[in-house]
Amino acid sequence: EEDCMKLNPSFLGIALSSLLAVDLWASKRLGVCAGEGSAWGSARPLMKVIEVSGHGIPWLLGTCYGLCQSGSSAVREVLLNLLFALLLDLVLVAVVKGLVKRRRPTHNKMDMFVTISVDKYSFPSGHATRAALVCRFVLHHLVLAVPLRVLVVLWALIVGVSRVMLGRHNVTDVLFGLLLGYALYSVVEYCWLSPLSAPALFALW
Repeated sequence: EEDCMKLNPSFLGIALSSLLAVDLWASKRLGVCAGEGSAWGSARPLMKVIEVSGHGIPWLLGTCYGLCQSGSSAVREVLLNLLFALLLDLVLVAVVKGLVKRRRPTHNKMDMFVTISVDKYSFPSGHATRAALVCRFVLHHLVLAVPLRVLVVLWALIVGVSRVMLGRHNVTDVLFGLLLGYALYSVVEYCWLSPLSAPALFALW
């Protein structure tokens, strides 16, 4: 084994380069809604609606509105933790994007809804991370019928797929984003905010 490593010192580098090449190739082939002239260009408006549904601003505004309107302490506790989860998601994704600095696919049309400085980077997909995080949060804290639970899961998956179809992200950006969002929910549960653990915070509401 040691001799093989000496003969092939760049084996790991070749493997990673091959994986990157496959990722870029697959992402370009699947970017069927990246522009109006793309294979599925007519479906681009629908994909952009899905894009907005996974954007951070509508979720943050909706959660804050719910907090202000809620008259139940139990509902406020859930919404406050959802707000905490969304803010944690934004910070973590921004930090990873800033560290990795992977450029968006070359076939991406830069017409995204409300972007900030780190949004010029691609890895990981913030939409995919948020979708997976919100999906787990909703499934654990809302009592939903089975058809609605299936719809929530499908929404999260469709948001991830739409990022590649629009040409916003590569396949690995979305896959890592989904895994990161899934894991991030466990952190939120571990750091769950309650009137006992954060009385001053709850007193504000």
